[in-house]
Amino acid sequence: MSAPASDRSRAAAAPARRHRLAAPRPARVRAAERDGRPLAVDGRAVDAVRESWLVEDRWWSERPLRRRYWEVVTTCGRNVVVFHDLREGGWFRQR
Repeated sequence: MSAPASDRSRAAAAPARRHRLAAPRPARVRAAERDGRPLAVDGRAVDAVRESWLVEDRWWSERPLRRRYWEVVTTCGRNVVVFHDLREGGWFRQR
């Protein structure tokens, strides 16, 4: 069953919205000085670090990317992925 003509024309007339899936957002992270692991994310204490990995990409371009990612579990049980931008500085939340 297809949509009514009025619904199809509205969809065709509406401008397409483009947005990045899971676009990084700035995050407040308190990190350990020794190894850089997050101790708190956006005011929530970190209970456990599940995983950490380094991403180095676009090294051939004018805008290379170098990030240390951390998947952590906060004390309230929330799973959070944050990364530290090792080239520009700053912390970001991925999801």
